[in-house]
Order: sequence, then C-alpha cells, then structure tokens
Amino acid sequence: MIKSNTKYAILLGDGMADLPIESLGRKTPLEYANTPNMDRLAGSGILGMVRTVPEGMQPGSDIANLSILGYDPRDTFCGRAPLEAINMGIDLGTHDIAIRCNMVEVHGGIMHDFSADHIDSALSAIIMKELAKNNSIKGLEFYPGVSYRNVVVWRGYRHDDLPVTTPPHDIQEREAGPHLPSGSGADILNRIMIESAEIIASSPAIRDAKSRYRGTPTQVWLWGCGRRPSMEPLAKRFGLTGYTISAVDLIHGIGRAAGLTPLPVPGATGYIDTNYAGKADALLKAMEAGDTNFVFLHVESPDESGHEGNLEHKIRAIEDFDRLVVGRVLDGISAFNDYSILVLADHPTPIKLRTHTADPVPFCLFSTGGGDDPSLRAMRGSSFSERSAQATGLLIPEGHRLIELMLHKKL
Repeated sequence: MIKSNTKYAILLGDGMADLPIESLGRKTPLEYANTPNMDRLAGSGILGMVRTVPEGMQPGSDIANLSILGYDPRDTFCGRAPLEAINMGIDLGTHDIAIRCNMVEVHGGIMHDFSADHIDSALSAIIMKELAKNNSIKGLEFYPGVSYRNVVVWRGYRHDDLPVTTPPHDIQEREAGPHLPSGSGADILNRIMIESAEIIASSPAIRDAKSRYRGTPTQVWLWGCGRRPSMEPLAKRFGLTGYTISAVDLIHGIGRAAGLTPLPVPGATGYIDTNYAGKADALLKAMEAGDTNFVFLHVESPDESGHEGNLEHKIRAIEDFDRLVVGRVLDGISAFNDYSILVLADHPTPIKLRTHTADPVPFCLFSTGGGDDPSLRAMRGSSFSERSAQATGLLIPEGHRLIELMLHKKL
C-alpha cells in the first residue's frame, strides 16, 4: 500500500506521441511544440518509454488507459463499449452486450469522417431517438452519448463469440465496405447501419435538427462490442481513491470500474476547444479533500487532431496541454509536501497515419519526498519527447507496471 499523505496525479495527453514529420525538420509534434513545463519535468524526473498496448492487442484508448491505470488488458479488457456504458449508467446483464455507435459521414462508400464533423450532442441524440423509434429488432436499445460517441445495447445476446468490428477512425478516407462487421451477430449490426442511413436521409425531425446543429452524419457505424467488465478497485489494490477528469465516457467508465468517481468540468468538450484550465483547477480542488489521494486527468484533443491529420491543431493541443494543464497543476500542487505527477500519452496517433499505433510512448514521473530507486535517478532528458525519452534507455515493456513506479518509486 501507499503512504497515506501522498497525492498522486496522472496527466494524460491522448495520442500526443507521433512520428518525425518532414515539414517540422524531422521532428515530432512533441519535439517541435513549445512545452516548457513538460521539459522541466523531463529534466528533473524519471524519463523513459512505456509500452501501453500488449503485443497482439489493438492499439485503442481503452486498452492503453487500462494499462496506465494498472490493469493488464490481457486479463481485464472486455470491449470498449461496456466501459462507456458504465459511465452512462447503463446496466448490462449476463447475456447483454454493449456496442459503440459512432455518427459518421460516408459518401460513395468512403469513410470521410468518423465524427461527422464533431457532431453536436443534441443532433446525435435526435438521431438516436429516431433510430430507436424506427427499430423493429427485438432487444436493441439506443443510448445517446457525447457528440459522435453513442452506445447501442443488445439485450439477450446469445452467441458465444462477439461480432468482429473495425473502429471507423482506423479507415478514414478508405473504402468502408471491406471493414463492415462480420462473424456472430454481424447481420443485425449491418442491418442497423443500413437502416440508419435511410432514416437519417428521410426523417423530418433529423432534417430540421441538421439546420440547427453542427454535424454531417450520413449513417451510424457500430464497433467496439463487449460484455460487462469485472475489475478489482484501485482502493483495494493500491489504496488509491479519487477521481477521473475527462470529456469522454470511456475514461470515466474505466474509472468507475476501477472505483474512481467522474468529476465533471464545464466546457470539457473532448476537442481542441476544451476547458484545459478548468480541468487543472478541478484536479487541484479535488486534491484538497482529505479522502482523495489520486486524480486521473485526461485530455482528448491531441488524439482528435491526429485522427483529423491536422498538424497545426495537434501542436496547438500539445502546447495548450503543457501550459494550461501541466503548468497549472505544477504551480498548484506544490502546496502539498508529498506528491507524484506522471505525464504521458496513452498511444501514438501519427498525423500521417490518422489512427493509433502500438508503439511505446514517452512518460515522465516527478516525485517529491525522496526514496527513488538509485538506478533510476540518472533517467533525465533535455525535453519531453520521443527521442529524448528513448535516449535514457528506460523502457517499461508492460504498461500496467508503470503505476508501480509512480506509487513505490521503483520497478
């Protein structure tokens, strides 16, 4: 167990890691961006690389963030949608599955936008309502979420195997047909997707909503199927109690399954316009509570920019994360005598690929109070970047072990 008076914070920039880019002089966005606060941590903390996605598993934010919170995805991963369903208050029975339901834009069979231009939640909710109203398949329930992220629940799913699906952000500007659901239950999922295109095109309620809200949806895309998860709480495993701060249901769902409480922040959007400073302030306020020793703060915007292939936005998102989250937290958390801050990405989302990869990502751990493993004290760098972290020679091959370094200052 951990010392009771220590405060722990994980600050995560989703998808920050990348590949060298010619237009940046062969630098990555992390190397190119102005990040004085993360660089300061890299020069005084423990800098290295961590593999958050086990070999053979898909490099999703679900798997990577399970690792970062100390869970081996090979034992605990149950599918993405069930984790989101937990945060949406959806109860899953033994024979139920949850399915992620993206609002997407497909034209001529090509997946143009996995987010339907970051559709407004209000328009997405109207579409989900219309899908539910026109649904004739027994056991299906439609739950609106945030922006393009929604959930369908299939009650009484009797197949042993789950449908095989593909995340829409993995196939942007590619033909969608070869990536349609297959395997057990796929006929139902494909039927929903086909019918959704017809409903979105013909519904007067949706047509009216499109004139009032942002979004370019042409259909839904179903993926990320799974059953109800079962995870041992962090309080029992490590003595950690606290909160998740994020704009996305996935992170809060993982947190709830781990025994953490979602902490809402006004203006948290999951996009480049998110309320970075509000998230940092919420973390610091939460740390003041005597019964709280851990906060996991997640920022989605670098990942979204990577999926868009928008280099300017990604650099801006990284700089805003550094200035308004990392810098603000560092200034405020100094009021505590004993604390540890872990800063990292969950996975790379390279601009040129526009999807996730399973490559290791840089991390930096800064702790007060001494007690560091002497063999780790030399792991310093001039900047928080992939190249600088690789140069230390420190690689943690199993991401779920990283939390042990944060808690115990040794591997």
